[in-house]
Amino acid sequence: MKGGLVAAIEAMRLVAGDDLAGEVILLSVPSEEDGGSGALAAIRAGYTADACVITEASNLNVVVAHGGAITFTLDVPGKAAHASLRREGVSALDNLTYLVAALESDEASRNAAETRLEMRAIGLPYPTIIGQVQGGNWASTVMDRIEAHGRYGVTLDQDSDGAGADLRAAIAAAAAEHEFLGDNPPTVTTWGGRFDSSSIDADHPLPVSLQTAAEAIGAHVPASIGAPYGLDMRLFINQGQTPTVVYGPGDVKFAHAADEHVPIAEVVECAEVLARWIRDRLG
Repeated sequence: MKGGLVAAIEAMRLVAGDDLAGEVILLSVPSEEDGGSGALAAIRAGYTADACVITEASNLNVVVAHGGAITFTLDVPGKAAHASLRREGVSALDNLTYLVAALESDEASRNAAETRLEMRAIGLPYPTIIGQVQGGNWASTVMDRIEAHGRYGVTLDQDSDGAGADLRAAIAAAAAEHEFLGDNPPTVTTWGGRFDSSSIDADHPLPVSLQTAAEAIGAHVPASIGAPYGLDMRLFINQGQTPTVVYGPGDVKFAHAADEHVPIAEVVECAEVLARWIRDRLG
């Protein structure tokens, strides 16, 4: 994101001497990774507009649609027994394995139902994952409880509450068909940052005008794409009623990595395209 911020600052410098028929605002906010409290605070302070471009990494393509995510904890019961009498117990680990299979089936059906081309092109726009598992208190005891923490996707046609309802329904349906879990149901708790989805039409004037600006200066003409993760874009669209896209230098696959980097040439190109876009709209 630092490379995108540099590109935005440079674009502002490039148009600083122009006689513009409107106001251009450069807004930098914290907490995008924590649920977007910085962007929400800015919106509540009055920072809305006719259009917004977020310069987060997009390989200089235009993100017009993105999924969201919720974080959850799955509390899976079992029945303790000494290892020597394993058949007397019910392994919470086995029960978790059963529920993970149910979540994989749910993931497949939710992704297959997506119709928007930009999201379908991702392949797996709404992933479900268990990222952390805690359980057991002795090597020779059948596990009687496991906590599994994971991430669940929010589709374009729902919000975080809707995703939470889908998750609970998938777990409840699977538990109801299980001999032990039917009488000892697992519990699902959602917590932490809530990332709704959002989108605008690919033929909306905002992405089209960015593509036109890029073409006009001989730059890479950005494709309209989808993204499988939460973005502050949703807050400006859903809460700020501001048409918004993501257009920035760099590849998100390098984000939060040991070799995180952004090509300088992309930073320069992004700045030049943004400057031309501003001049086209307000010059």
